[in-house]
Amino acid sequence: MGNCLVAQSGGPSSVINATIAGIVKANQLNPLYKKVYGGLHGIEGILKEMLVDLTDMSSEENRILRQTPASALGSCRYKLKRDNIADFEKLFAVLDKYEIDTMFYTGGNDSMDTVFALSEYAEKHGIKNHRFVGCPKTIDNDLVETDHCPGFGSAAKFINITVNTTWLDYNVYTREEVFIVETMGRDAGWLAASSCLSGKVDILLLPEVPFDKAAFLSKVKEIVKANNKCFIVVSEGVRYPDGEYLAAGEAKNDGFGHAVLGGAGNALKSMILDNGVASRAKVQDLSTAQRCAIHAQSLTDVEESFNLGMSAHMRSGDPAFSGYMVATRRGPGATYNVEYFAVEASKVANHVKKFPAAWILPDMAGITAEALAYIKPLIIGEPTLIYKDGLPVYVSPYYK
Repeated sequence: MGNCLVAQSGGPSSVINATIAGIVKANQLNPLYKKVYGGLHGIEGILKEMLVDLTDMSSEENRILRQTPASALGSCRYKLKRDNIADFEKLFAVLDKYEIDTMFYTGGNDSMDTVFALSEYAEKHGIKNHRFVGCPKTIDNDLVETDHCPGFGSAAKFINITVNTTWLDYNVYTREEVFIVETMGRDAGWLAASSCLSGKVDILLLPEVPFDKAAFLSKVKEIVKANNKCFIVVSEGVRYPDGEYLAAGEAKNDGFGHAVLGGAGNALKSMILDNGVASRAKVQDLSTAQRCAIHAQSLTDVEESFNLGMSAHMRSGDPAFSGYMVATRRGPGATYNVEYFAVEASKVANHVKKFPAAWILPDMAGITAEALAYIKPLIIGEPTLIYKDGLPVYVSPYYK
């Protein structure tokens, strides 16, 4: 019996730690491994042998870990490049040193590429004593093959709470006003689209639909004229037809060559004011809050994230189980339920699941009833949080 290693990569979420909790709990119930190590700061930290022992985590700590936002093990934006053989040799040497049979890696499509690359390297070099398993995580909900991703439901819940409350707030005044909410979503508009559950969105702008400035300004003017107000939700990744981002301050330095965005809301605000479409506009950039708002956790989201960790651990008992990602699919019947299955990480790596064009209403008017029905079950339920002195309790980050 060897050991296993769990690690996290990419942007955090409010439920990412529930997957780690699931793996640890599963091994306590069915000890496939002598030790469960936590790798600090993903691949970057593992290469430096930054490990902690999570094996004997108490039930209380495990419970609190599930309600702890962000990556308790720390994250990274480190790209494991296939031509950098030194990294592979070093990582496998670390796995050998700590007698690690299985490495569980929680993250998005780039992280699944890491799982694919490591399993590919092992197969190519005849290495049979190390296995690699991916666990999905991204609030962007843009991983292919899985029905949805842990983190999305809670982020969607937070976004709708924010839309509802800010809508009530800006409507208390009789003055003319445009309110703009900016969500994350570089390549896919799932988060922005989810805001339509609120029923308050007048204009929805998604990366999947090229931005038409003239049509947008005309639409805002029409709604303001009719209602004296206009509520807009925009995804940070909205682009013009030529591919240029609407967002200001574009950069390409996130470690994976992806644009680091932010500023789409302010770009719209300037556009509206400069063209005299409205006399007042305000922007609410949800920024980091949408991915770590623990008070808006969806119970469905937390439980599924935990169960995916349990499923990954159970499946890893098969010596041939390597290079896979655990995933969800909806079960049959009218009542929402999910089934857990496994898919090759190679089918997920570096792919992006766009928000379906068939679910987007024309004229920036929102999303279809089918889309709403897909999103709604994912935000259902509220976990019972543990509080102390009026505030939720979190585990101290293991990297600290």
